[in-house]
Amino acid sequence: MEPASLDTQTAPLRTGTLENPEVIENVPGHVIPILEREFDDFDTESTRYLTGQLQEDDFIKFRLKQGVYGQRQPDVQMIRVKLPMGGVTPEQLEAFADGIDSYVPLRKGHITTRQNIQMHHVPLADAAKLIRELGDAGLSSREGCGNTMRNVTGDPRAGVLEGELFDITPYAGAYVRYFVRHPTTQSMPRKVKTVFTATADDNAITQIHDVAFIPRLRDGIRGVEIRVGGGTSIMPRLAPTLYEFVELDNGDYLKVTEACMRIFDRQDFLRVNRARARIKVLIDKIGIDAFRELVEEELEGDWVAERDFSLDEILFDHDEGPKAPAPGAGYASPNGDRRTFDHFVESNVAPQRQDGFSTVEVKVRRGDLTPEQLRGLADLMRGYSGGYARTTVHQNIVLRWVRDESVYEVWRALSALELGDPGADEISDVVSCPGTDSCKLGITSSMGLNQAIQDRILQMGITDPLTRRIHIKMSGCPNGCGQHHIADIGFYGASIKVGEHTIPAYIPHVGGVYEGGEVRYGLRLKARLPAKRVPEAVDRWVRFYESERADDEPFRSFVDRVGVEEFELRVKDLTMPIEFSLENMNHFIDFNREAPFVVQRGEGECAV
Repeated sequence: MEPASLDTQTAPLRTGTLENPEVIENVPGHVIPILEREFDDFDTESTRYLTGQLQEDDFIKFRLKQGVYGQRQPDVQMIRVKLPMGGVTPEQLEAFADGIDSYVPLRKGHITTRQNIQMHHVPLADAAKLIRELGDAGLSSREGCGNTMRNVTGDPRAGVLEGELFDITPYAGAYVRYFVRHPTTQSMPRKVKTVFTATADDNAITQIHDVAFIPRLRDGIRGVEIRVGGGTSIMPRLAPTLYEFVELDNGDYLKVTEACMRIFDRQDFLRVNRARARIKVLIDKIGIDAFRELVEEELEGDWVAERDFSLDEILFDHDEGPKAPAPGAGYASPNGDRRTFDHFVESNVAPQRQDGFSTVEVKVRRGDLTPEQLRGLADLMRGYSGGYARTTVHQNIVLRWVRDESVYEVWRALSALELGDPGADEISDVVSCPGTDSCKLGITSSMGLNQAIQDRILQMGITDPLTRRIHIKMSGCPNGCGQHHIADIGFYGASIKVGEHTIPAYIPHVGGVYEGGEVRYGLRLKARLPAKRVPEAVDRWVRFYESERADDEPFRSFVDRVGVEEFELRVKDLTMPIEFSLENMNHFIDFNREAPFVVQRGEGECAV
């Protein structure tokens, strides 16, 4: 394994080399050790590729491990920077802003449902410069793509939540440090998505992950329940429990995970069809009990004695409390019309278990942040949160350690950045993948639909608390990047053929669940909606729910009671064929596009 830590007493002066990695700092945003040699290698290999000295297939595999992903647009790349548990510092937000200003034509960074930040349309010649400059701020794109251990996600409020048995963050950090650059996880049959949730409420949605950890205590010993084999996409499965309790502090959770990865890595039958080569396919085939037997057998292997599972050098041990903001001399308070601010407090602000502090969730429209917003957030973090923030799986940012009395000032500062919208994780907080804006696998402009649905919801003027709790998510193709499977109302991109012409369309799902420790996949409707008619369908379904529901009946219970046929009936006319004509031309053009729609789906690099 490439080294991930170093005794600083004997280290040469230059850090960041393979022989001498960056000394591990327990600072948020500095979980993954930086290797300067990797930047040098990327410079060398990208130059060889651009000058015709390196074959494309070989270069693709190389750059994916460095978090550089090909787009549907030629000659540009997406850079995916990993933020373990979503952690990011003010200095790193400024580094993103500087990099975006210098190298990203669209001038935005995009928060993903995996808590990464992605930057799109970067010319390959600039990609090496961008990842090197981000590396100077402690940011790493290492294994952001490829058949590796992808970004480790988690509850953005871990460590400050009521009801926590303990803070899972240090152990998640150790997991990241153990498996990054690990030889077993460099060329698996497919990627592996890992999550550490904080409480039984499971805000991190463990059951849709390949590997997941839930905190447990047994006789005063810290441990985790381990779940393996979940995932969405074309074969959605919920992860079953592999072990009810595995110890943390002795490193057993690392040992068990490596055993799982070694078994997964040997499944050559999965490599035949890489699009379906996830660990969930293996577990679905043999069952969790048989897989557990394989793990038990694997744990008897000689490799165990060759490994160091100690957490002494890799535990992410950082106490945020001492840097929490001290009380100020005085704070501004609201006056006049407070309705928007009150809604913001209700939906975006949550008390921490530490008295006097709250978390503030910043609603980021479509997950996109400009350089100006990134720098403004950095300033706000320094002044009001002690410098602590984490991205979320819903494409937002959570500010931590905000003093209760400063919330109004924080809201005003966010509003000045156009980030002060109320309704975080509510119906207007629509989630989507980038779709055809950048993805080779995209069929439709899911980002365009996202904005169209947001606009429609704002026009509806929704005030009902239960309606506000509806979640809407969409993906630009059948894969699960937008997490449409678990939404109350979800969509994935498709098409409708009309003679020689094609209409962008979506397949709807209703009744998904992912809150309160319960996860359920939504039910697919027998309907195919033209993209431009989807906002109208959402409007009808929401009004149907508001008019027909029982008292205090949440949307998912309403779906169960009335059945999907009722939802299909209310949009039946919207699924009717559309004749190609000048009057109907709008339906044949996708959101944010000018030319008639054509399905252009390339080979994605997720399975390369």
